[in-house]
Amino acid sequence: MKIKYLPLIVAAALAGMSTTAQASGYRFGSQSVSGQGTADANGAEASDASTIFYNPAGLSRLDGTQIVGGGTLVLPHSSFQDTGSTTFTGRPTTGAAKDYAPDAVFAPAVYASKKINDQWTIGAGLFVPYGAKLDYGNQWSGRYAITNIKLEAIALNPSVAFKLDEHHSFGFGITAEYMKAELGQAVDVPGTVAFLNSHAPAAAQAFLGNIAQTQGLAAAQAAGLALKNAGDGHAEMDGHDWGFGFNLGYLYQLNEGTRFGISYRSSISHKLKGSTIWDFSQVSNNAAVNGFISSASGKVNSQALVEVRTPETLSVNAFHQLDAKWALMGDVTWSRTSRLQNLDIQFPPTGEGAERIRQNWKDTYRISLGTNYKYSDSLMLRAGIAHDQAPVQNDELRHPALPDSDRMQYSIGANWKINDKSSLDLAYSFLDFKDAGVNYTNNCSPVTPGCTGNGETTKGLFKTRMQLLGVAYNYKF
Repeated sequence: MKIKYLPLIVAAALAGMSTTAQASGYRFGSQSVSGQGTADANGAEASDASTIFYNPAGLSRLDGTQIVGGGTLVLPHSSFQDTGSTTFTGRPTTGAAKDYAPDAVFAPAVYASKKINDQWTIGAGLFVPYGAKLDYGNQWSGRYAITNIKLEAIALNPSVAFKLDEHHSFGFGITAEYMKAELGQAVDVPGTVAFLNSHAPAAAQAFLGNIAQTQGLAAAQAAGLALKNAGDGHAEMDGHDWGFGFNLGYLYQLNEGTRFGISYRSSISHKLKGSTIWDFSQVSNNAAVNGFISSASGKVNSQALVEVRTPETLSVNAFHQLDAKWALMGDVTWSRTSRLQNLDIQFPPTGEGAERIRQNWKDTYRISLGTNYKYSDSLMLRAGIAHDQAPVQNDELRHPALPDSDRMQYSIGANWKINDKSSLDLAYSFLDFKDAGVNYTNNCSPVTPGCTGNGETTKGLFKTRMQLLGVAYNYKF
């Protein structure tokens, strides 16, 4: 019997933000340092050109030409405690996951705006909407789910705002988004060989018999020992794609100190295309055994295809200037993350069955409150707090590529006015994630026909904390 279904799990496909994300699901979260200082409660404030991301109608409040350039340094800390991960045969898997999150990740953002006349303002933004980087290594207990993931995305967002009168402003933008991903997983060769030796030993016996006839009994015995002690194979997949979407905004100015906003950012469809590479060269120190495993697996290097549709978001926000020094603001953002149910990873043009990643995400809300305090003519202080829901419904649907959970964000920030034309924004945030239990079982095992998978169960507990450091320079001319 052919070992037809040696496994691959392309874990969580291209949806994982994991411990390098600020917002729930896979959105990066921090696209503005001024926004970060208020925990992104500033959608209706429109204090600089980064309003392009939050509400493009806010461009109508900006005078002259303005440029914002900077970024956020993400400092994650995460740990994993295994509580009983197993292979599809029930064999326990062991191995610690240490230092799998990077020490630091930097995400830049650049925005610019130009007032054309009293009614029209144009602008453009370049920012990082998604990003992830995890490397669990090839020996950790969840390696059959994922060993490494790297996700990079960048978006260009030209926008325009129209001011109808002193009360009503409208904004519109187009988003061109480039996404690139790399994924790696171990292949459970030992479990598959043990299973087939018990249930269908003919293929291995024929292989060893052929070696005995052609190379002698000693070579056959050596191959048999290598086959019995076979280690993991490995698979790598990559993909990339351009996708396009849009965003809308409306800003209502009640009076000079009070305004309300609503904004919408559309979903973007991606068809990430790339390649899948199967590597069985390190299964053992016996080249003949490695070749046999590779051939019998039925796996061939091929294309890879994953279709992903990012969720749209709808935000409602408000800003109120209490007096000459204090201002209050708030934001509620709804994300339609329920768009991401199952992810099917395909391997065209082969007949290999797709890998299905179960997610069944739910829609989420993010609620944030913030304040500004004008300490002096040259110094504005900021603070904010936010609660962000995770789209993962339960431990059984939480994958180690995205050990996401509800979190609280606590932020402080400042704007220092250097002179009449330039200023500096600074922000610090601490994110406290709820402990995230994982008990994910892949429904497709190596001997399940019609699909690809390791059939493993990853079981454990993730504990994650994160710090964000932001700095941006603003210039007006």
